[in-house]
Amino acid sequence: MALTQNSPLQPSTRNNARSVGRQSQSIILMLLVTLVMLGGIGTRLAYLQLFQGDRNRQLADNNRIRLIPRQPERGNILDRKGRILVGNRLSYAVFLWPISNSKQDWNSILPRLAKTLNIPAKTIQDRLEQAGYSSPVLVRIARGLSPAQVTALAEFSQELNGVQVQAEAVRNYPYGDLAAHVLGYTGEMNDEDLKTHQGEGYRLGDVIGQMGVESAFEQQLRGEWGGQQVEVDGSGRVLRVLGEQQARSGNDVQLTIDLDIQRAAERALGNRKGAIVALDPRNGSVLAMVSRPAFDPNLFSTYITDAQWKQLQSKEFPFVNRALQGYPPASTFKIVTTTAALETGKYATSDVLSTFPYLEVGGIQFWDWNRAGFGPLGFPGAMAWSSDTFFYQVALRVGDQNLIQWTRRYGFGQKTGIEIGKEEAAGLVPDEAWKQAELKEPWYAGDTVNMSIGQGYLQTSPLQVAVMFAVAANDGYRVHPHLMFDNADARNWRESLNLKPSTLEILKEGLRMVVTSGTGQAVTAPGLPALSGKSGTAEDPPRESHVWFGGFGPTDKPEIVVVAFGENSGGGGGKIAAPMVRQVLEAYFIGKQAPSAAQPADVTSD
Repeated sequence: MALTQNSPLQPSTRNNARSVGRQSQSIILMLLVTLVMLGGIGTRLAYLQLFQGDRNRQLADNNRIRLIPRQPERGNILDRKGRILVGNRLSYAVFLWPISNSKQDWNSILPRLAKTLNIPAKTIQDRLEQAGYSSPVLVRIARGLSPAQVTALAEFSQELNGVQVQAEAVRNYPYGDLAAHVLGYTGEMNDEDLKTHQGEGYRLGDVIGQMGVESAFEQQLRGEWGGQQVEVDGSGRVLRVLGEQQARSGNDVQLTIDLDIQRAAERALGNRKGAIVALDPRNGSVLAMVSRPAFDPNLFSTYITDAQWKQLQSKEFPFVNRALQGYPPASTFKIVTTTAALETGKYATSDVLSTFPYLEVGGIQFWDWNRAGFGPLGFPGAMAWSSDTFFYQVALRVGDQNLIQWTRRYGFGQKTGIEIGKEEAAGLVPDEAWKQAELKEPWYAGDTVNMSIGQGYLQTSPLQVAVMFAVAANDGYRVHPHLMFDNADARNWRESLNLKPSTLEILKEGLRMVVTSGTGQAVTAPGLPALSGKSGTAEDPPRESHVWFGGFGPTDKPEIVVVAFGENSGGGGGKIAAPMVRQVLEAYFIGKQAPSAAQPADVTSD
């Protein structure tokens, strides 16, 4: 049988036509898809390599390269004999590696870390955010870890990725609060500190001097940071050191302070509010400076707790250096009044004045301290018995302008120039212009009377009063008190007031009589050389009076001036302050030291 064209047994011509080239189409399509994919990948690789290559390399490096800073040891602070007043001790600190975790991961780590360190989690988070979560540099968040804290961090190390404990040197004050206001303290820089010292090479977490010598000599003490650049693996273990720069320790600073004299002065003042200053009248070297109440600088070497801070604040302004603050100088100021009287020629050295129970000026009765007067007195006798009515009369004849001029020549009303002057008050020498500006009142004769005995608006610091006593002790030179030990000639630290020899003779005679037969006899003791001095008691109603005593010796060739001040201590200068001065002089001249004076102690990291 013949097959027809439409027979189902005959292959379809149409079907054959559709299957032609189907295999090659699939291959072509696969090639096109492959080319497109490879082109996209190649384009992306080219983009990442050419346009973002540097950034990606930096990210990779940040993940494997860590910067480990090494803080330098601060220089030691030494006394005049080379004994350490401030040094360093080994402690442990906690550092975070910000880049090791995402912000979310850090948020899960911080609560445990905060609980272990007893630090608010917000405080740690703020420090992380300030450094930046992508920072490869270690950031310190806590110092002075206890052994228990170090152990706890080691136990939970698997849960605290990016947290490291390292040993470092922290400040050590072996005598506790001894000379705290002179030495100062250190602390980590805050945002304000960083702004103030911008461009000086400081960084977040740096330690800086915050007060006293630590602050004044910061540049000498601070040293230079060093560190290591290391490569680490995924778990943070160091694979190799890429580079290292040794930290350079700070320079030691030697002070004029004498540890033995300082200890004696601390013991003499005890727990009273006030200050004691001892200096060498020949060149202004500060041998001791005490202020109470005080604080322990060791508290700030690590992390101070809220409880410790509240305890400090419960004291009456423990950070105020009372040796550098202004108070009415009371009768110690009669040195200046005597100088003004004799140098202006208003009085002769031989003049004698009657004294009275009181002197009436402008309708006001100004009483003598004994409420009776002392009869006829010359300048030495008036100084010895501290007769107020004698000096009232002197001041009225001398006049306010002359008295004010000589007050300023002695250095009152201006800073002394001591290196820790950031905490120093200039004091106040009032005059008519000041009174009009501040009180809208004229200057009265009664203001001159008050000023003549160191009362009224006059404000002077114990250090300024010590400088005043040095003028009488060293034949008329105003010294510039300083703390930096310097063996240069004494003339570099003083200037002459060009006083007449006769004025100096009267000052010396009067100050010697204070001790031998007047209000300052309590300063004497067996074994001490001949001494001179002057007491003072300043009213401060409604509070108790302030008390003063300034003394120096040996009288014929003075080596030391000591001024003691008791703030609102009550009593009299000869009774309360003179024995304080005596204790310091005993330490200087005969080496006598109270057994309970400050002793060095080991400071733990707690």
